[in-house]
Amino acid sequence: MTKLRQLHEEYGQSPWLDNVKRSYLTGDKLKRLIGAGIRGVTTNQTIFTKAILESTDYDNEYETAILSGSGVKEAYWRLVLSDIRAALGLLRPLYDESMGADGFVSVELDPALAADTVRTIHAARELHRRINEPNLLVKIPATAEGIPAIQRMIAEGRSVNVTLIFSLARYWQVIEAYLSGLEEHVATGGDASVVHSVASFFVGRVDTEVDRRLDAIGSEEALALRGRAAIAQARVAYRSYRTAFSGGRWEALALRGGRVQRPLWASTSTKSAKYSDTMYVDNLIGPGTVNTLPETTIAAFEDHGRLSRTIDANVDEAVDTMERIAAVGVDLADVGRTLEARGVAKFAESMDEVMTILKTKATDLRTRRSETGERREMQKNGRSVR
Repeated sequence: MTKLRQLHEEYGQSPWLDNVKRSYLTGDKLKRLIGAGIRGVTTNQTIFTKAILESTDYDNEYETAILSGSGVKEAYWRLVLSDIRAALGLLRPLYDESMGADGFVSVELDPALAADTVRTIHAARELHRRINEPNLLVKIPATAEGIPAIQRMIAEGRSVNVTLIFSLARYWQVIEAYLSGLEEHVATGGDASVVHSVASFFVGRVDTEVDRRLDAIGSEEALALRGRAAIAQARVAYRSYRTAFSGGRWEALALRGGRVQRPLWASTSTKSAKYSDTMYVDNLIGPGTVNTLPETTIAAFEDHGRLSRTIDANVDEAVDTMERIAAVGVDLADVGRTLEARGVAKFAESMDEVMTILKTKATDLRTRRSETGERREMQKNGRSVR
């Protein structure tokens, strides 16, 4: 049995793949990963930009879209949604077998919408309309403007992956948005059992930023805390999850078929060579969670990862670690704000990069078509063509 399968069958954690590209879908790569224990797929603009720009797999579909009159952004989304639909089809049997526990594919909204609640709501609705599949999760960032959009989507019965969570304060806002949205959904006669959500806590980037600040402080006590913030915060977040999804308020929703909003550990590749390449898997294992993994982390975990329930180990120590980090002068709330802004900006940069290159390709395609048309017209009129 693979360790990926053991994560789910023995420890209640669902491993998802943090990647998708056309070759994985036209070949058997994703099928093999599902067979090895992968139970879902996450994507974002950076992943799609890399996939589109580093291969020719998308060229024919893009050319067809552009020459049939599509705009560049419309053609981009056509490429993205083709991959999403194919991945949804491959994972649908798992969704059905697990009765909606897994088998999801996440697609992210245009990052340019992150600061606009109304446009985020409209875009999320449109994606759910265009891909009307029960195992689709639309990714909405946990920005201040994203929180009410998340609540509105849940209230409408639309499933959401809440992304770019970097702080405990924001996580509580995400939980509240989910609970309030689900309460509104059932109050209006909706079926709570068809509404799914995960809350994506980014871990690796937290250590990178906190370590940078600890290095700048430079004291012996500060330096001793490097590499400890992300896991500590995730363990406290898990305690928050267990608290939120118990008690009378949650039980009333559970009786109506409500499903918990699972915490998802994202950004799980280790960013520093000083740390184990499986530290964000080994130390975050526990029931009711998701860990989304790039292939390099999957390979490392299968090779030398450690299987043990760790997510709720030493939670008091985790709280103490966070207090000590704050005491030496690291403002964790500011870390969260900084990483949130940086995360949105990074996805926007990826979107800008792919749009720039696709616009150039579109211009070249239209120019070639125009030149071909002119040559044909000249031949038709009996003129020589050089």
